[in-house]
Amino acid sequence: MKLLAMDTANQAVSVALLEDQQILGEMTVNIRQTHSQTLLPMIDQLLKQTKTPIETIDRFVVAQGPGSYTGLRIAVTTAKSLAWTLQKELVGLSSLALLAGNVTDRTDLIVPLFDARRENVFAGVYQWQQGRLQNVVTDQHVALSDLLAQLALLKEPVYFVGNDVAVFKAIIQTTLGSQAHFVGANQNLPHAAVLGQLGLTATPVSDIHGFGPHYLRKTEAEVNWAKTHVDQGSQAYVEQV
Repeated sequence: MKLLAMDTANQAVSVALLEDQQILGEMTVNIRQTHSQTLLPMIDQLLKQTKTPIETIDRFVVAQGPGSYTGLRIAVTTAKSLAWTLQKELVGLSSLALLAGNVTDRTDLIVPLFDARRENVFAGVYQWQQGRLQNVVTDQHVALSDLLAQLALLKEPVYFVGNDVAVFKAIIQTTLGSQAHFVGANQNLPHAAVLGQLGLTATPVSDIHGFGPHYLRKTEAEVNWAKTHVDQGSQAYVEQV
């Protein structure tokens, strides 16, 4: 199976081409840039360098969220458009699972996280069990203090992963002490090749048209809209991508 994986959930952009477990190529750029202007050229360059016609791709895998609202929409829209147009399989995976998948040398708890601002984070708890990455605590939008309190009760070693971990490292160490561990710089970056490997065994979505990002929280505009449209209940503020 040939598989094209992509992630634009946060600052970094990463694309990878795999054939089964073999990584044919990967490109990752970690600078502030407009993902809408860089993702497709990176895909095009990767396919050209590997001499891979896009029609030969069997499955598209995308980081579905959480993350940047705009960033998520770019990769999700690209992946679903390619899958729909070419009539290929589409798989959406957690952006947090992508980071957790970088830590392959541990069976301890792995906590990938993104800064969600105002002392909140997007985070999940993962663990390798019998060779498969398992989500043992569901991805959530949570106050950092609440997350650390939950982890402290577990009394187990915890490995934090993600570029945004550095923002909270001091408070993590103060709260968890020797329970907290940190990974190297390369493991903190999202790698689309990891996403692709996780996506090889994942179940493809059944409704490509209805596929959309997992934001895990409402935008400020949606919250404000709901306050002034109480009579419309939970009706969607905007249509899914």
